[in-house]
Amino acid sequence: MSDTTTPPRPRLRFAPSPTGYLHVGGARTALHNWLYARHFGGDLLLRIEDTDKARSTEESTRAIFDGLTWLGLSWDEPVVYQGSNLERHRHDAHRLLESGAAYRDAEGVTRFRVSDHSGETAWTDLVHGRIAFPNKDIEDFAILRSDDTPVYNMAVVSDDIAMGITVVMRGDDHISNTPKQIMLYNALGAQLPTFAHLPMIHGTDGKKLSKRHGATAVADYERMGILPSAMCNFLALLGWSPGGDREIMTPPQLVELFSPDGLLRKAAVFDPAKLEWMNGQHLSITPLDELLPIVTRAITDAGLAAPDDLTARGSSYASLVDTLRVRSRTVIDLVRQAKPFLTDDIEYDPKAVASAWPDRAAAADLLKAAGETLATVDPWTTESLEPALRRLAEQRGVAAGKVFQPLRVALTGLTVSPGIFEVLALLGRDRSLSRIATAVQYLSQSPHIDPPRTKPEIPT
Repeated sequence: MSDTTTPPRPRLRFAPSPTGYLHVGGARTALHNWLYARHFGGDLLLRIEDTDKARSTEESTRAIFDGLTWLGLSWDEPVVYQGSNLERHRHDAHRLLESGAAYRDAEGVTRFRVSDHSGETAWTDLVHGRIAFPNKDIEDFAILRSDDTPVYNMAVVSDDIAMGITVVMRGDDHISNTPKQIMLYNALGAQLPTFAHLPMIHGTDGKKLSKRHGATAVADYERMGILPSAMCNFLALLGWSPGGDREIMTPPQLVELFSPDGLLRKAAVFDPAKLEWMNGQHLSITPLDELLPIVTRAITDAGLAAPDDLTARGSSYASLVDTLRVRSRTVIDLVRQAKPFLTDDIEYDPKAVASAWPDRAAAADLLKAAGETLATVDPWTTESLEPALRRLAEQRGVAAGKVFQPLRVALTGLTVSPGIFEVLALLGRDRSLSRIATAVQYLSQSPHIDPPRTKPEIPT
């Protein structure tokens, strides 16, 4: 007869210490726990390990909550605060004292007795396979300090048992703690969880990721214009692979594809350039109705427009974001490219001026001709604008790009933008012709004079 027993519902936990920001390594650990729980229909619990009262802060706790929420990593039960469970930690340690598994040393410290020095403590790790520690290498270890406060290993095991944790997934810097914790589980008569120790994260120089590699806080990447879906995608691949060459995945796809079999032993490399590229891919695939609120908030924060003003633009604003996102790597990049379309004033990037207008007189002459040509275009559509400008290039005996690039700088102040016909259509007739006239006036003046802020007369 076949066994139809339903496997237990997995319960995992993310257990950060509130002594600083939510860093990349912690976020990766939280994500892999979340993916495991969601893939297998289990629960993810959040435990704040705040027993170090001197270093734990409310601000850090809030930063952890905010970081997880931004990433979209929800937890399934009320938050557990380790510092609230000190009595249970002591009670479990006293049980070990009463059973003879622990003793108080001469200094009043309660120590766990490692009795079987001839054997080993081993487990099958989901990432590393079988790991074993000879017991002779493990000294009797403290579980309560002399003031009866619990030591890390005692508190963690007591909490994991009480919370019913079945899978402990954490960084591989905790491997050395695991044999001690297994001894505590066994002495307390509790069932062992499955352990999974994720690889370390290195910088591109092969050294452990740290502040010297740049931003390491999750909140920093939000401010840098990284989408939460892209950050999750990137972090998921730090120590896990879905197999094949697949790299771009949304959170629901990550949940569907996640498997412990894909967890990797080798240290992962945090490459900011790869993250930025991946973010560009997510900017393109994120549904526009989900992207617009993110971009709107960034535009508002940059002081370019008020939310109501953007809403009033209706479909033209949505069209602008949709056009710009395929050429952007970050939300900040998208906002920078959107600026010329959201403000009346134009600011010329000095590098763009040097590149597109090396001969000021020739550039002014070309732009004046472009303005006169465009003033005759009707209707003002990409289909009408393109042949008009291409004819101008033919008439002047130059390649079309020799017209388009100087015109792009006149219209946006930048060397990078959507296609020139899209730019003209997005700006509209009046603003386009006004900016061309402004550029002609600017180029006709001394090179040391700032661009005029007034609107010159539009050629007709």
